[in-house]
Amino acid sequence: MDIKENIDNILEKIKVAAEKSGRKSEDIILIAVSKTVDWEKAKEAVEAGVNNLGENRVQEITNKYEQFDNLNLNSNVNWHMIGHLQKNKVKYIIDKVNLIHSVENLELANEINKRAAQHNLISNVLIELNIGEEESKFGISDENVIEFVKSLEQFEHIKVLGLMTVAPYAENPEDVRWVFKKMKEIYNNISNINLRNTEMKYLSMGMTNDFEIAIEEGSNIVRIGTAIFGARDYTKKGY
Repeated sequence: MDIKENIDNILEKIKVAAEKSGRKSEDIILIAVSKTVDWEKAKEAVEAGVNNLGENRVQEITNKYEQFDNLNLNSNVNWHMIGHLQKNKVKYIIDKVNLIHSVENLELANEINKRAAQHNLISNVLIELNIGEEESKFGISDENVIEFVKSLEQFEHIKVLGLMTVAPYAENPEDVRWVFKKMKEIYNNISNINLRNTEMKYLSMGMTNDFEIAIEEGSNIVRIGTAIFGARDYTKKGY
């Protein structure tokens, strides 16, 4: 497996999909999702030109962050928390991640705000939606998202920068195109509302199986793991 070759292939596909939506490849952020992957492989992805790494678990972020710190590499990397975030784990990553993709309830937002205040920083977050309404996935419903975003205006140390979703898995990605269309519609609606601490900048949607369709429908952040690092090894400790 050649990580650089995999990344180059993905970047070419991103370029084609971006052009279909009237944009350039530079408009799309590629996050290499390095969950279950050893830090050395994550380092390979960075050396291949990807400077955004995404993790689903707090412990993996802190472990890899420490390894990268020892090599003075963190100045070259933006860390993304893309998985479900428990309130009691926020304190471990609040000063390490550039963007939290998975805010979906007020209690979590309150904890993020509190911990960010302690570090005298503004925490950048995305609101996670569960458009497919899958019981196995986290995220708020499209009916509640606008009121939820409005409720976050109270927090001085949170900046809402957009939305995120995980589409239902489908053998044919065309079957979930509607999810991405709906997300873009919601994104546009919120963009038209003047909210104190909200700037609709990012629409994070699309993974290995469906990222090209997601980009065609407006995504500007894609989260790719398997197509870069290969099949996951969920037998590792913690999975």
